[in-house]
Amino acid sequence: MTRTYLHVFDMDGTLLRGAASVELARHLGTFEAADRIERAWVRGEIGEVAFWEQMLPLWAEVTEDEIDAAFAASSWIKGVQEVFDDIRRRGENIAVISQSPHFFVRRLEAWGAHRTFGSDIVPNGPTRQDLLLTLQHKVDITLGLLAELGLTEHDCVAYGDSTSDSLLFEHLPHTVGVNCSPVLRERATVCFDGDDIRGAYALGRQLLEGVRTPPEYAE
Repeated sequence: MTRTYLHVFDMDGTLLRGAASVELARHLGTFEAADRIERAWVRGEIGEVAFWEQMLPLWAEVTEDEIDAAFAASSWIKGVQEVFDDIRRRGENIAVISQSPHFFVRRLEAWGAHRTFGSDIVPNGPTRQDLLLTLQHKVDITLGLLAELGLTEHDCVAYGDSTSDSLLFEHLPHTVGVNCSPVLRERATVCFDGDDIRGAYALGRQLLEGVRTPPEYAE
């Protein structure tokens, strides 16, 4: 029986160079307002619920076609579809878990992701804490997928860039920081700095396949 693995990707800052909320607002012509909200959140001036309470009205009239167009025009890191294709060709599994809205994240299924997860918020919908995907959810979802697939934590590698991935990185033995923050750099098994996710994926494969001394940093 061929051994299989689970690859868990964050989206914003990992597969996507920026944030989905800002990319969508850019396409809709409300970039400046979205950027102000994003910066206020990064500075800790507003919490997650307030962030979405301010952000969602910027998308009030958005259509599915406009979301598709924004997704296609977003600043994706190089090599995403190629990595997904290689994982699927090997009979392995891809999950994308993001705190961004699931209506945006789920479009990665068209690129090959088997499962996608995100915050359960939509334009003109309610904004509550229980609708938001948290750091603990990333751990719980990953463990649930491993159980569903009959895999162990050693059969999984996670790719992420920021504190939103820190709890998952503390839980898993195989983790790859992608252009990551100092906090995550301390927790990642290995780190990749560059503009092509294929480099991070190569490090992830080394971890899964038992290469004893993977490079701590790579470009």
